[in-house]
Amino acid sequence: MLRIKKLDEQVTAAYQITPEDVPAIAAAGYRCIMCNRPDGEEDGQCDFDEIEEVAEQYGLEARYVPMGSRDLNLRALENFQRAMDEVDGPILAYCRTGSRCEILWRATQEVAAIAAS
Repeated sequence: MLRIKKLDEQVTAAYQITPEDVPAIAAAGYRCIMCNRPDGEEDGQCDFDEIEEVAEQYGLEARYVPMGSRDLNLRALENFQRAMDEVDGPILAYCRTGSRCEILWRATQEVAAIAAS
């Protein structure tokens, strides 16, 4: 069972997913799966390419936007924002517990608020 947290109408954060989760993700209407976890972070973790392969079979876009720790980095932030700008529809972002996904999403919201002021 997927452990998720809806952050807004476009982005939902999730715990680590497996290729077996992808059909349910597609059936739920997501258009993109975004990995915010580096490959090889933990024994037994499936690599992004395994998720990407199944995602493509279900017509989902897959994006690899790893962030190695909870410390925000500019490259991950830019790529997370790019996905939000370019993907037409809901995005399921995942990492080990969803925390890094939420950190990245919150940072995009803060940048947008600063730009609007």
